[in-house]
Amino acid sequence: MNILSVASEVFPLIKTGGLADVAGALPLALAPLGIAMRTILPGYPSVLAQLKDAHKIADLPDLLGAPASILKARHAGLDLYVIDCATFYDRPGGPYAGPDGRDHDDNWRRFAALAKAASEIANGADPSWRPDIVHAHDWQAALTPVYLKYSPAGATTPSMLTIHNIAFQGQFAPTVFGGLQLPPEAFAVDGIEYYGDVGFLKGGCRTAWQLTTVSPTYAEELLDPQFGMGLEGLIAERVSELAGIVNGIDDKIWDPENDALIAAPFNAGNLKRRGENRKALVKAFGLEDNGGPLFCVISRLTWQKGIDMIARAADFIAAHGGMLAVLGNGDPGLEYSLTSAAERHPGRISVRIGYDEPLSHLMQAGADAILIPSRFEPCGLTQLYGLRYGCIPVVARTGGLNDTIIDANGAALAAKAATGVQFSPVNAHGFMQALRRTFRLFADQKTWLQIQKAAMKSDVTWAASATQYSSHYQKLLARVP
Repeated sequence: MNILSVASEVFPLIKTGGLADVAGALPLALAPLGIAMRTILPGYPSVLAQLKDAHKIADLPDLLGAPASILKARHAGLDLYVIDCATFYDRPGGPYAGPDGRDHDDNWRRFAALAKAASEIANGADPSWRPDIVHAHDWQAALTPVYLKYSPAGATTPSMLTIHNIAFQGQFAPTVFGGLQLPPEAFAVDGIEYYGDVGFLKGGCRTAWQLTTVSPTYAEELLDPQFGMGLEGLIAERVSELAGIVNGIDDKIWDPENDALIAAPFNAGNLKRRGENRKALVKAFGLEDNGGPLFCVISRLTWQKGIDMIARAADFIAAHGGMLAVLGNGDPGLEYSLTSAAERHPGRISVRIGYDEPLSHLMQAGADAILIPSRFEPCGLTQLYGLRYGCIPVVARTGGLNDTIIDANGAALAAKAATGVQFSPVNAHGFMQALRRTFRLFADQKTWLQIQKAAMKSDVTWAASATQYSSHYQKLLARVP
């Protein structure tokens, strides 16, 4: 079975969040099941610089108004198609925003071009390979099933759209429609029209043969106006074609026994060595260790992630003998709240603004608990890394956090099944209660060790999820006329 994956970022080439991890790990997880997945992504400068032996397989002289070509390459075990289009992608900044942090004004065209190029691959642009199914990820790739629907050659190609976070929808003014090279009938309720605007994710949700999202609980939440972000009605119409599949992680990259990025390797049978990572983490953040729990945060610093709750709880953590190490960036107001807390509590709270992949590994290996009080969380990956490294997740009871963490309640502790701490309602009071429980659990080191060992035994790999994707792919193929 041949699958074309369409994504705006793919680890290890380019990453801003969990989407890249999924897009990079899923092809490798599917390969043992006999599924050959190739991934198409934009040719950002940093991506092109990493490719070796890339060669052109197609010219696209008018890719939404710009000349482009499609390169074929292999990198880190991944088979890739890369869109070489300097007009759209050769610019400073990240994949979505310039150096000033503002979104590129032409993002609508840049990511419509990704979808359009993917449809060209589906329609035979590479004479040596053609996908049986096209699998698009999030709003940046969501026009792919739209282009397939309105393409005579691609209308019978099955498509899947995975919603990683419905809060980001790719909604643009109607004036962009003329630049999309779609027929007039596509700007309609059963196409990409969305309250008078152009809706990329809405169009993908309407036209893809199958919808998936990244956890069973989030699939249910998408039907609720609180979480559906205006698309809950459309999702409800297609609920019979919606599936929630929890993400996995690459257990070769995230492996405490063989992680070169941490101070000391360890496993569930030798947790004493974990203490060396704690010492290294304390030193890296300039903290003063008095033996209390060391909490960490590795996150975008946004309201969605509940970072305001963490900022409010910082004084409580410090006053009760805990330490807090934060790595991330985002909302300037939340950054200020956290750095102010660090100034109030030197040696107890420390904040690094930015992202550092090696440091994130050390944080998982050395911290006692990771705080994830997200107001909504489609799946989440940091709690899975926490489980793998015995860094106990303290999480809101929502989305994938609900599906992957077993709360340390009395029954779960008695059964030695607890892997973390969940809290509900998802508000500041609920979070404070979770912190109090965590302090009590940490004070009982025998119980804490039991939770750590259960966490590290959790199956956080892609194996089960890859099998589920394979099953859905097979069902899609069965629907081909």
